[in-house]
Amino acid sequence: MRPTDRWRLVLGRYADGRLPAAEDPNGSRYEAALDYLYGREYAGRGGRADDGAEGPGQALGPGSLDPSAPSIVDWLGEVRELFPRETVETIERHALDRYGLTELVSDPEVLARIEPSEALLKTLLSLKGQLNPAVLGEVRRVVRAVVEDLRRRLENEIRQALTGRVSQHRHSPHAVAANFDPRGTIRANLRHWDADSRRIVVERPLFFQRNTRRIPWDVVLLVDQSGSMVGSVIHSAVMAGILAGLPAYRLRLVVFDTSVVDLTDLAGDPVELLMTVQLGGGTDIAQAVTYAEQAIENPDRAVVVLVSDFCEGGAPSRLVAAVRRLVEARVTTIGLAALDGTAHPSYDRKMAQQLADVGMPVAALTPGRLAEWLAEVTAR
Repeated sequence: MRPTDRWRLVLGRYADGRLPAAEDPNGSRYEAALDYLYGREYAGRGGRADDGAEGPGQALGPGSLDPSAPSIVDWLGEVRELFPRETVETIERHALDRYGLTELVSDPEVLARIEPSEALLKTLLSLKGQLNPAVLGEVRRVVRAVVEDLRRRLENEIRQALTGRVSQHRHSPHAVAANFDPRGTIRANLRHWDADSRRIVVERPLFFQRNTRRIPWDVVLLVDQSGSMVGSVIHSAVMAGILAGLPAYRLRLVVFDTSVVDLTDLAGDPVELLMTVQLGGGTDIAQAVTYAEQAIENPDRAVVVLVSDFCEGGAPSRLVAAVRRLVEARVTTIGLAALDGTAHPSYDRKMAQQLADVGMPVAALTPGRLAEWLAEVTAR
């Protein structure tokens, strides 16, 4: 039996259309990812590795994941990258129910030994429904560490983009390196030219003043909490925490699957927000967009940011109609197929194109690029 055929027997319909053909040169990634888990079952039955090859799971007995927990995290990340959501959920369920992937969700000592990382946080959030209450303290530690690291790396970039654009016509008494006016500084200090050293002695450096917005904009951030969006959920939480602290914006944060939950009260606390979200389940995007529509008081100064894979569970026509109403009301909209550090999305392109056709541009952005876009569209 070919390896690919074996995995089709294991995964059933969830393997259809995604496992590689035997001649596919990239098929080894699929084989290695699946063999890590399912290979142990065949080894336990006296089977052998295909073509004598050894994989990360070959030396393990059935019902055990003896390698270090970090390698398990890496493996789950590979699975999420290669397979569609339904297949990932099946593989994770098999890992938990049949092959002993329990230490990651039940043993706080195991989690305590793992260095917090975004990959680990994605795994924990994806497996949140299976977490033992005993590990929640360690999970919170991981959430806090990752959120603080992301915020530290993103906050300056986002705040700089959102706290006002540089005015090319006015100078500020505040010395901020990012606002330095090199040409104005040279002109203002030409009288201090030192001919001997051929240098200008700068006595008064000039810095541009940033424009400030007097009337705040309403920003509605709609975040799809389906399992495939875990990376975007993390970055959305961090960005919401930064936006919530800026007086130029009034933020409303909404997460959705088949239900809509307004978490605006938690927007300033990304840790509690991520401990609250429930990843997985179906998706009713139209319902979330309709909620945003009803929450907007001044369409001319409102922005709706929809973070989703656009895999609509309801009638696509309802979603298209809801977005069209926002656009016709002059609400500024954008759809984000990904909001994370890589901006490499997997999404329903047909649905996204339908939304773009009625006036909602669709992109994949990093938080910094989204901040630049938001600053551009609200600079009035």
